[in-house]
Amino acid sequence: MAWIALTPLLIALTGLMTMRRAFTLGLVTGVVYFTGTLYWITGVMARYGDMAWWVAVLINAALILYQALYVALFAVVVRRIVFKHGPAALMAAPLVWVTTELGRTYVLSGFPWVLLGYSQTSVLPIAQFASLFGVYGVSMLVASVSAALASHVASHRLHLGRGRQLAPLAVVFAMVIAVAAWGSRRAAIAEWTRTGEPIRVGLIQGNIDQNEKIDPARAAAIFQDYLRLTRQAIREGAGFVIWPESSTPFRFEDDLRSAAQIRTLAQQARVPILFGSDQFVRGASGAPTTFYNSAFLVGPDGTTGGVYRKMHLVPFGEYVPAKNLLFFAAPLVQAVSDFSAGEEAALLPVGDHLISTAICYEVVYPDLVRRFVAGGSEMLTTITNDAWFGPTSAPYQHFEQASMRAIEEGRYLVRSANTGISGIVDPYGRVIERTRIYERAAVVGEARFLKTVTVYARIGDLLAYASVLATAALLTFARRVK
Repeated sequence: MAWIALTPLLIALTGLMTMRRAFTLGLVTGVVYFTGTLYWITGVMARYGDMAWWVAVLINAALILYQALYVALFAVVVRRIVFKHGPAALMAAPLVWVTTELGRTYVLSGFPWVLLGYSQTSVLPIAQFASLFGVYGVSMLVASVSAALASHVASHRLHLGRGRQLAPLAVVFAMVIAVAAWGSRRAAIAEWTRTGEPIRVGLIQGNIDQNEKIDPARAAAIFQDYLRLTRQAIREGAGFVIWPESSTPFRFEDDLRSAAQIRTLAQQARVPILFGSDQFVRGASGAPTTFYNSAFLVGPDGTTGGVYRKMHLVPFGEYVPAKNLLFFAAPLVQAVSDFSAGEEAALLPVGDHLISTAICYEVVYPDLVRRFVAGGSEMLTTITNDAWFGPTSAPYQHFEQASMRAIEEGRYLVRSANTGISGIVDPYGRVIERTRIYERAAVVGEARFLKTVTVYARIGDLLAYASVLATAALLTFARRVK
């Protein structure tokens, strides 16, 4: 559906209409898009934000409308360009679309969830394109098919020559076929799955309900479950064990007795353990205490090998922007943890290698993960809770988006989630291991430390920023359009 999803809107934009009409059509398209993909936020806020369902629905609707504004903006820009230059200008629509996706990524802290390119994550021949231009490049490729179809329909309506009707279709379909052929060959050769040092990784999926996680009476049992599953993974050959985000039912640096059990296990098995835990950093006298969502690595000698502090926090989940203005959502504001953002893309040592970890939804930010690789990360890890989402489409969306990072960066991606989905993804996007949601599991599989670099890892989101410049240029040329 992604390949033709924008076609109806683009065809409509070729008709005579006001800018207001174009905006409205784009907004309706965006509302359909994001209602179908972000509906689950209502349940999260109602269940864990301690607010009435009607308030949760209103806040979810506000987020959907905000996201839909980017589609409305896309429609307005495309309409303006097409009115000035004719239906052939529809082929600029992919540039405008990627510009709005880049805006969704960064404006007001960003929320780049379900970008169009993620629809192809499991279509491996097409998904390989991300190794060149990232998820934005895949979005552009997918949007180009809608643009070509719309251009063909509009040209046919205007009785333009057959060549002008078919040229965009021919060029775009040839491009898609070329990408698919190249991607098929790249995924089939899979050179990077035979290079680099292998390591058996154990993924611990505790499957702890969110209400249990905050119940002090369950803390000891939860912790012992994680230790038991870790021992199971080590018996199955794991040389590196990963627990999910906020997996310890205590603050690792403050509960010395419980922390000692993790250190002893790592030291006895000679296996590093990576896990998530909240962290308090107490300031000097009079200075405030800083609260972080952190990932700790305990080395095979039992000492703390490194700490990563989450850099990109979830708005309304880990902090509340403009909380003084949100008086109507007081229960949500009070329920949200007041985390601070980390400032360093810290890498963690595993043997002679460096790895990185993205905590929860950080993994949907392509440039953040690219910073880890640029700093020397040889393996991508991501830890998440996902119990917040319940049995909705959200945990599946989250896993697919994380998988795209493996293709972009040419790295194995290893993911541990509390309630699922945990798994291992190779540098070509193939899922080697994968759990179901809501199952307790200790999964062991092979990953590799890699130092090779993809084109995307070198150039980053150059194509996306070029799209911004091209869109600005097209708008400048069309500035006299009323």
